[in-house]
Order: sequence, then C-alpha cells, then structure tokens
Amino acid sequence: MRRTSRGLFAALALTPLLAGCFVSGEDRSEADAEGGSGGRLKVALAVPPAQALSPYSNDATVLSKLSVAEGLTGLDEAGAAAPALAKSWTRRNATTWTFELRKATFQDGTDVTAESVVGALDHANAAETKPRVLSDVTLSAKADDTDTVTITTKAPDPVLPLRLASPALGILSPKAYGMDGTVSPVGTGTGPFEITKLTGKTKAALDRFDGYWGGRAKASGIDVAWIADGTARANALRGGDVDIAEWIPTAQAGLLDEDTRHEVPSVRTDSLILNTRSGIFTDEALRSSAREAVDGSALVDSVFGGYADPAKALFGPAIPWAAGDRGEVTGRAKASTAAEVKADTKGKILRLATYTNRAELPEAATVLQQQLEKAGFTVKQDVREYTQMEAGLLAGEYDALVFSRVTLLDTGDAVAYLASDYTSDGVYNIAGLKDSEVDRAIKSAAGEGDTAKRQQRILTAEAEVLRTDAVVPLVHEKVVQGIATGVEGVLLDPRERSLINVDTHLK
Repeated sequence: MRRTSRGLFAALALTPLLAGCFVSGEDRSEADAEGGSGGRLKVALAVPPAQALSPYSNDATVLSKLSVAEGLTGLDEAGAAAPALAKSWTRRNATTWTFELRKATFQDGTDVTAESVVGALDHANAAETKPRVLSDVTLSAKADDTDTVTITTKAPDPVLPLRLASPALGILSPKAYGMDGTVSPVGTGTGPFEITKLTGKTKAALDRFDGYWGGRAKASGIDVAWIADGTARANALRGGDVDIAEWIPTAQAGLLDEDTRHEVPSVRTDSLILNTRSGIFTDEALRSSAREAVDGSALVDSVFGGYADPAKALFGPAIPWAAGDRGEVTGRAKASTAAEVKADTKGKILRLATYTNRAELPEAATVLQQQLEKAGFTVKQDVREYTQMEAGLLAGEYDALVFSRVTLLDTGDAVAYLASDYTSDGVYNIAGLKDSEVDRAIKSAAGEGDTAKRQQRILTAEAEVLRTDAVVPLVHEKVVQGIATGVEGVLLDPRERSLINVDTHLK
C-alpha cells in the first residue's frame, strides 16, 4: 500500500459483457495531452449498487473505494484513526469528543462547516435503515462554531474516532439529503473524485474534483462498470477493456499475467449463517448438526484454489491480534445424529442461499449442500445476485446463507461488526440471533478503552457467538485484485475500503 504525501491517507481496507458499459468521456485524449498521467481510469466493480450509492447501504464502500466521500476521520495503515475532514480531536470526558475541522469544500462548491457536519450525522442517526456502524451507539452532534463539532454518546465509546471513519458516515453536502429520506452522493462529496453521472446499476462516471483539500488527483476521472460476473471482469482486464478489476475469481487468477495479479491478505471471512429466528435452525441441536457436518477446509483447494485459509473462528490471520490461542468454545448444544436430523426435518427443506457476485460462493454452496445432505438434511439452493436477495436475507426468508463478510469493514474495530451482525437489535443480523450472553459480551467489549483488554473481550464475544452456532466459519479469503501494468498507485487494502486515491494514475 502507498500513502500519499498530500494528506490523503490510504485506508486499510461490495453484465457479463463489457461493451457499452462505460459512460461518455471515456476516451484518453486528456492522457495524451498530459503525458499519460491525467487519463481516465476504467474500473470494473463486482457488486452493483443496491440503493443508488446511498451511504446507508452496502454501497457506502464504493464511495470510499473511489475516493468520493470522506468522514471526519479515516484509518491509517495500522488501522488507527487518522485525520480526514477533522484535522484533530480531543476527548473531553467519557462521553464527549470535540473535533476541529480543516478547511474543505464540497463538490457542489459550498464549504464544509460544523453545521453541515452536524446535519450529515443527524441524517445518519435518523435514517430509516440505520447504518450498521451505529448499531451499538447513540450519538448526538452540535456545532460549537464554524469549525468545531462536539459529539456526545449516550454511553462511553472509547473508539468513537474509529467509528467515524466508517464509509457509512461520510459527510455529504446538505443538498445530498432529500426530504423523503433518500441520500445522493452525486456531486455532493468532498473527495478528489466527483460522481457526475450514475446510470442505474450498470455504470457511473466520475471527474476529478480540483477543489479537493488534499491536492489535485493525478487521474482526470474514473469510468466505472459494475460487472457481477467474475469471469467477465477477468476477461475485461485481460482484453484491456478495464485498467482495474476487483475480486478476480480464484479460478481466473491463474489465467492472469503474473504482473497483473495482486494477492491481498484479507479480513474477509466466508461463513455459513444459520437463521435462528424461524425455520429448522431455531432448533439448537440442528444448528450444531449443521456445524459438525460442514468442513471449510474442503473448500480451500477445491473451490478457492489455495487463495484461502481454513477458518475456525470469525477473525482470521490477517488480523494480528486475533492470532493467539482463543481456547475452546464451550456450551454448545449436542448435535443430532443423521437419523435424528432426518426425523426432525422430515418434510422440511433447508433453504440454502448464496449470491453470484463472488464467483466462489455458488460452488462453495454446492459442496456444503452435499455435506449437509450427508448429515440428513434435505437442501435446496437459491443463488442470485446479492442486491436481489438482501431484503429477503434480512427478513429471514432463508434457513442458511453462504456469506462473505469483511469483518473490519465498518470501522476497523471488530466490535462494530459483532454488534451489527449478532446482537439482538443489530441492523445486519441476518442470523436473527437473540442471545443475552452474546449481547452482554459484545457490550462489555464495546465499553473497554484499553486496546489489549478490548481485543481480549472481542475474542470472548466471538466465542459466545460461536457457542450459539448461528454462524459457522468456513474460510478466510485472500482477495485477488487485477491491475493492468499501465496503472500505478492502486491501493491494495485488506479491509477492502480503499482502491483509488489522488495518486492512482495511468503511467
């Protein structure tokens, strides 16, 4: 990873045919005029927008990857909070923080002020679907003067600066927020690239924003195509139709030239999520049976081509502090035998879902189906593009999901992930888990300010989650990014939050 010298941090970090995917303005005449450094970058992303790039959805990471929007803070290369729109901050007491803003301008020409920051945070708090990063915290913001914002949390939040680095809490100009609750990042961010056109779920055009506080970007713009099919993304890179293609399927990675294939250790964990709120997996014994039936190590070579490590827990080898001895998970329900599973599920179908945006997941689901059927379950798969099934997943319409999740995506702090995905009121609780011991352990981790003690409490909370068998970790992925040899400065981000910044450019 490269860190820019202009103050923009490299933060550690969701159409099979390409022809016609890019918007107008994609020609490289400007690159010729500027010696190649000012050309437009062509990028293929995997997951089409679910909510028109609203920061309150999974689309938020796109705004971060393409350097469109910024929060008060960001993450440095070590994963610590770093200045962004706030140049500094001070913790006044256990629940109160003051942030001093830098001089910055929104892409619509208006100034970033304390009032606009407060407005943006108020909108996030009031969103109909609250951003995951706010699952476990209640905060309020007020403007002290033009350049100073005070943020107060209902309970102590020792990692508030990390929380504010979430892509979901990017600060947009007041005109971004509609009266109907919609949020548009088109021309309303503060980053070095401005969205000028968004065409449904297929393409977008971004131009360089010359008023960016961190300096003028080297690329003149970005032309984005969303290509859900992984093979098509790889083919687009091989054919020279794109400069950058994210998430190259492992089956395609070996077909790329070695100098265009970039392997990135990832904080992404692939798991089997079991629906505890309705259906067959409300039975703890059946969840335990499913856990014993599936073997993630069988996927490492057969499905992921070696670009993964077997998973025994939620946090993998890309997270150094999680590498220690966790101890054995205790208190799990006794698994049913295959005969008992058949009897208990007679006439019932295990509805196994996954999505096509990550090419390995459907193949993994097929392997897991075989393993589950051997254990006595009757399984039927539902495989679609992610945005077509997210609402159903959150509503509990499936019994199980083969799911790929970046565990440190939202804040860089694992507590936010645990709170959003596994607490009783978590906004991304696909498992529908409601367990008082899990809630208590996650709350305990959230309140700990000492780093080492916080990490240990996170591992304790992880064990409580695993005890419930609401989630069965399978593998820890290694992400493969495709980058043409004519491109420099792409961010290789374990957290998958960053991709392009002011220094990314064509040679």
